[in-house]
Amino acid sequence: MVELKRTGRVVVVGAGMAGAQAALGLRRGGWEGRISLLGEEPHRPYDRPPLSKNVLLGTVDDTAFDIDWEQLGVELLPGRRALALEPGVLRTDAGELPYEALVLATGAEPRPLPGAPGARLLRTLDDALALRERLRPGVRLVLAGAGWIGAETATVARQLGCEVTVVEAGPAPLTGALPEALGAVMAGWYAAAGVALHRGVGVLAAEPGAVVLTDGTRLHADELLVGIGARPATGWLAGSAVELDPSGAVLVDERLRTTAPGVWAAGDCVSYPSARTGTRLAVQHWDHALQSGGAAAASVLGSRTPYDPVPYFWSEQFGRMVQYAGRHADSDELLHRGSPEEPSWTVLWLRDGVLVAALSVDRPRDLNQARRLIAARAVPDRALAADPSVQLKAAVA
Repeated sequence: MVELKRTGRVVVVGAGMAGAQAALGLRRGGWEGRISLLGEEPHRPYDRPPLSKNVLLGTVDDTAFDIDWEQLGVELLPGRRALALEPGVLRTDAGELPYEALVLATGAEPRPLPGAPGARLLRTLDDALALRERLRPGVRLVLAGAGWIGAETATVARQLGCEVTVVEAGPAPLTGALPEALGAVMAGWYAAAGVALHRGVGVLAAEPGAVVLTDGTRLHADELLVGIGARPATGWLAGSAVELDPSGAVLVDERLRTTAPGVWAAGDCVSYPSARTGTRLAVQHWDHALQSGGAAAASVLGSRTPYDPVPYFWSEQFGRMVQYAGRHADSDELLHRGSPEEPSWTVLWLRDGVLVAALSVDRPRDLNQARRLIAARAVPDRALAADPSVQLKAAVA
């Protein structure tokens, strides 16, 4: 690979966490040339997790990163959409941007719901501010999807006095992410918070003042919010030299390089090879965006360190802190560390005795120690690991 001239121009496409970290890492890492940070939204780069929490609650209006872009010499180009990519040139709706190196960090976009084209989505600051104006006491809010966004939004909406109903097509919350038995435990959290939860049924259509479910049930609704997952925002790359997988994720190597010369990628839009798990991973969470943005910058600057962290995410819902680290499979051994019926608990996943994943509810110390043990491919003693009175790190010889 030809070494890049550090006096050339780097264009970063996407002004979320991954893009911001890439631009920041490039400048702090010694890139001397022009750095342009392009964002489709009209706002300065901002953080997304508070959108479903503090922004909806009304405690903050702005989640912009506390970064002095002007002092860093990073050129912000807000309100500018990427249209196509050619060798050495990014085409946008405001003209062409030549580059020596380019970092793709366009993130993911919410999946729309067939039959409800006018339903609300929650991805941008403007989405959150618009929804906040509607969340008033007595407003009937229906949420399609009992995933992380659905649970967090339901939590806030109940705090604001809304009547909340969540509709989940799967048998339990977080179907596909967690075993059904654990999701069933979380279903109890909805009921305790006064949220009606419909499981095993989907949203068929939206009508004025109502939502129709696939079983024929009609729910009164002033607002419908869809949270059924997201897909990589990469449609504009069609026809370019950047190879995508069937889901639309950008295929990168262990150093986050794409198949197009001089182009890297980071954040929610990528699929990267993980030696740790023996497969490719596509992760759509804040910690991955944070780490991969910095890793992409380091790779542009010449680092040969493979990108392969322990995946991690968290969610604040119904007065609980839920944290997960690693990656488990259905065939992995599930080990309970305390009972899910208790206020706080942890579950561990073992593969051939090796700790590969952990989920904790209000047990942050367990999760912090589990992350380190997963990274070390530790083999815990099952009896000690199952005892919540024993520190998890003490369960490893």
